[in-house]
Order: sequence, then C-alpha cells, then structure tokens
Amino acid sequence: MIHLKSPEEIKIMTEGGKILAAIMKQSLKEVKPGITTNDIDRLAESLIFKYGAKCSFKGQNGFPACSCISINEEIVHGVPSVRKLKAGDILSLDLGLYYNGFHSDMAVTVPVGEAGFDIQRLIKVAKKSLKRGIKLSRVGNTFGDISNTIQRYVEGQGFNVARDLAGHGIGKNLHEDPEILNYGKRGRGANITEGMVFCLEPMVVVGSGEIKLSKNGQTYETEDGSLAAHFEHTIAVTKEGTKVLTDMGDIDLGDNDSEE
Repeated sequence: MIHLKSPEEIKIMTEGGKILAAIMKQSLKEVKPGITTNDIDRLAESLIFKYGAKCSFKGQNGFPACSCISINEEIVHGVPSVRKLKAGDILSLDLGLYYNGFHSDMAVTVPVGEAGFDIQRLIKVAKKSLKRGIKLSRVGNTFGDISNTIQRYVEGQGFNVARDLAGHGIGKNLHEDPEILNYGKRGRGANITEGMVFCLEPMVVVGSGEIKLSKNGQTYETEDGSLAAHFEHTIAVTKEGTKVLTDMGDIDLGDNDSEE
C-alpha cells in the first residue's frame, strides 16, 4: 500500500532533505586518497547528530554503520571499515536521515582523486539516468514509465542496471511501497499521484548487471567484478509539481555539460 503524504508532512520531509543534502556535501569533501571509509562514516554520523537527527541506516537489517560506502565493484550497502581509499577508486556514498518522524535518503558516486575517462563516463551516465527518471516523476505517468526511461538510457549508453536492486517509497518508514525498478515497460505499475514521496536510485554497472552478496552479509556487489555507480534522490509529488527534496544545488559532481 502506498502511503500518501499531506502537505504538512512533505514540508517536514523537505526540511529533512535539505539537512541531508548539506551533510552529503560536507561528507563528500572528505573523499580523497588515504582517508578510511570509517573516517567518512564518523563525520557523517557526527553531522547528523549535530542537526538534531538520527541515522536511518544504523541497525536496519543488522547494518552496523550510519552510512553505506561502496567502492568499485560494490553497488550498495558497503560497510565502512579501516580500508583506505586509493586514487582511481570510485566511491558511492549513501546516506539516510531520520528527522521529526520522517526519513530521507540519497546517494552520490564520485571518483577518488583523478578519474579516467571510463569512470567519468560511468558516473555521468548514472547521474543522467536519475535526472531522466526525475523528469517523468509527475502526475499522469506511471512508475513503469520511469523504470523504462532509466533502462533505455543506461543500456543505450552501453551499460546495464542492477536488476535485483530497486528504489522505494519513503516516509515514516525508510522503505515503503512502491518498489521502483530500474527497468520495465511503459504504462506499467502504479499511477503517480499527488502526495507520493519516493526514492529513485539507478544503480548502473559496466558489466552484466548480475549481483552477489559479499562475505560480510550486507554489501551487494557485481558478480563479474565490474565497476558500479549509484545515484539517489528523495522526490515528492506536490500540487506545485515535482520536488527533489535532497537537491544539493550547486555542488560540482564533475558533470557540467548540458542535458542531452
């Protein structure tokens, strides 16, 4: 069942989304060779507490940390550790925040240090696929329209989506209906209506798109060891139109070209 949010609830979620976007900005500034993923996680958690919020992920299905930090072939739910980042790595930072009774969720992928052309292109395609999904997140469309658009764009660029992982509704619970696949057919799925709040999160891989669970029992990674990129925003459908609640504004993610 999809839980619609009132304007007052969306206002609270908008405040939480702005806080989460600010925390993401500050956390990404620390991504550089030599830092550990534990360092990034501790910073994110301290900032979440500073803003009077709580970590959404900690304790979810036994997850031990505040943030999910996935590197290279890891797609989602990477567990922070003493692992040091190296130049040439690709890092996906996924943060969730619980504020005034509601969750917000977002993810960004960045290179560590200088990135080669292949990594830059992977990140750009993943980011643009999310933008294209957001454009279709409006009343009158279906979730299948979003899924199909993401899939066609990603596959048209020579990549694949991780089909066993999906976006989701969000609100008082971190994961709510509907499940939002990154592939599908136009016209399928629920109709998008005013009051819906959900997370789109295309997970784009260089290889086949097949995934496996890592030895830590938490992290999903590519079966073939190929690189992955992950972007996510919390989106609300309102009377005034579609709002990206976790918009980071002018942050430079290395993609300054115009939308295709």
